[in-house]
Amino acid sequence: MATTAHVPVVEVNDVSKRFIIRKEKSLKERLVNAGRSKQFKEDFWALKNVSLEIESGSTIGLIGPNGSGKSTLLKTIGGIIQPTSGTVRRRGRLAALLELGAGFHQDLTGRENVYLNASILGLSRKQTDLYFDDIVEFSGIRDFIDTQVKFYSSGMYVRLAFAVAVHVDPDLLLVDEVLAVGDEAFQRKCLDKIRSFQREGRTIVLVTHSLGQITEFCDRAVLLNRGEVLFDGVPHEAVRDFREVLEGRRQEEAEAHNATHEEQIPVNNGRILATTVQPVGGAVGDPIQPGDDIQVQVTFDHPTGIDDWIAAIQIDNVQGVPVYGTSSLRVGLHLPTLRSPQTVEFIIRDAPFGTGKYFINSTLMSNEKVHLADVPQAVSFDVPYYDLAVGIVHAAPEIRAFGA
Repeated sequence: MATTAHVPVVEVNDVSKRFIIRKEKSLKERLVNAGRSKQFKEDFWALKNVSLEIESGSTIGLIGPNGSGKSTLLKTIGGIIQPTSGTVRRRGRLAALLELGAGFHQDLTGRENVYLNASILGLSRKQTDLYFDDIVEFSGIRDFIDTQVKFYSSGMYVRLAFAVAVHVDPDLLLVDEVLAVGDEAFQRKCLDKIRSFQREGRTIVLVTHSLGQITEFCDRAVLLNRGEVLFDGVPHEAVRDFREVLEGRRQEEAEAHNATHEEQIPVNNGRILATTVQPVGGAVGDPIQPGDDIQVQVTFDHPTGIDDWIAAIQIDNVQGVPVYGTSSLRVGLHLPTLRSPQTVEFIIRDAPFGTGKYFINSTLMSNEKVHLADVPQAVSFDVPYYDLAVGIVHAAPEIRAFGA
């Protein structure tokens, strides 16, 4: 007996997409340079030889830095953009939330746009009649449904667009970051709807900058960088690699900035020469395990000399939220006069950091807490993935159930 071959919902085969960037700054320059050489144009490849298959019932997260090609790939999958080369094949009914208000006619009311959008997505008027009350109830904008959408706020746009998209019985749902516009209550409602779609076996492709959503909702993640697929697989591994890409870009930008400044003039002659981090007993660059003692060494200098000064560090997560900070003043340490390079060692005992990347900011202050030198994100460290819990605090869970 012959077996039936598995057929994916989406097939992206060797897709590349080129955009032409014009260098003219005005319409006049464009007219003057019309027909001239290509020196006033530049090719930008948003996607480069991207191939992937998306199986029915899976939830795929697309992540990457700004300009990496996430939205372009999603629009290519949705048929909004045609690839320069390669092919995209889709099966089943598609619903897409790709841009704020996409598919809405500004001069039509919300009610009229519901019917317009539903017809574009393949529903008859009778089918839309059946869904209409549920769509309006889900959107939560019943009082404005007969108002022209040009008077809607961005949040109202998203509410109505998402409500239509999830009620047209799609086999494939494409979502591009638009959920970030709605309020928290509506975001929870949308995420609950996505969970119900997952239970029903529908296929979802999600673009988001919320890495928590990637690890929580997706069973697979695709990391893009400069139009190419860097990683395709387990979400927490994709998130780990994404953070490495962001750190690499940060270092490139810092080096480029330093290259344009022949000499960095320190604030009030204070300087921070170096910052290192490692687990106590380990080496620089080693991952920090939850519960490790962490050793941070910061080297300071002050050419003109300062008698009373404070050494401080602050640790931020990838969202820039401070998660830990301390200083020589807080622990009651009086530092000797700073006239030549001097290294201060901070030991953080039993550090309970959760999974993720963390950045250390180094600071030199006067005794009056005036900042004499700051190096934001001087160095970073990683805490490995922990599959029993999420968050910036590591704690081993125990869960028990009791009868009534």
